[in-house]
Amino acid sequence: MRIALFATCIVDAMYPATARATVKILERLGHEVVFPSGQACCGQMHVNSGYLKEAVPVIANHVAAFDTEDYDVAVAPSGSCVASVKHQHPMVARSCGDKDLETRATAVGAKTYELSELLVDVLGVTDAGAQLGSYFPHRVTYHPSCHGMRLLRLGDRQARLLGSVAGIDMAELPEADQCCGFGGTFSMKNADVSSAMLEDKTANITATGASLCAGGDASCLMHIGGGLSRQGSDVTTLHLAEILASTLEEPASVTGEVRVTTGKATR
Repeated sequence: MRIALFATCIVDAMYPATARATVKILERLGHEVVFPSGQACCGQMHVNSGYLKEAVPVIANHVAAFDTEDYDVAVAPSGSCVASVKHQHPMVARSCGDKDLETRATAVGAKTYELSELLVDVLGVTDAGAQLGSYFPHRVTYHPSCHGMRLLRLGDRQARLLGSVAGIDMAELPEADQCCGFGGTFSMKNADVSSAMLEDKTANITATGASLCAGGDASCLMHIGGGLSRQGSDVTTLHLAEILASTLEEPASVTGEVRVTTGKATR
């Protein structure tokens, strides 16, 4: 299968190891991965902030990058960005009266999958240890992101994949379905509320005794990782893709590339 990688802004700029891990996983399964060079931001921040007209050229760029490339399916290691492509793009095009863009955006969205969704539903991965050679001998807890749960309805796909990794010790996260407080621009516009939500999330993570919190969205993990770091915690965060790509011979780094960011809610 020929698979197009939608890297997403934050992964491309701050967590490139997550993109590389995604490619490793897919190539390990025997698939060809291509990278549409015209891709940039999906426009999620514009849409979430109410700037629909301003989002149109951003969405049009994404659609053009992906509907001119030859591939079977597209994948992104981000539930929120995939949710934007599948749900927001056609909606914005429709609201702005661009029927052609709506049709093209709908077609691109239909071929775009979040990583765990692609692995489980399309590629038939049920045992990461056996099928991917995944090995990660650490105690891990798992935070499911809001968009993955509520818009994409990923259910327990990510958790099941993590649980099937050889050597892993999974610890259940209390109140796992509660938002971490990031929410993109929400964390800047409502910094105090965001910080309070983050404190609840980090307290629950710490209570598990895990050495690492995993998830499927780099933005959530950045927010959580920043909070843990400021508290002086030894707990780190790591994307699902990097754990799945980890093997006995090539173990994943548990220190990551970016852990602390600036700003009241995420510093």
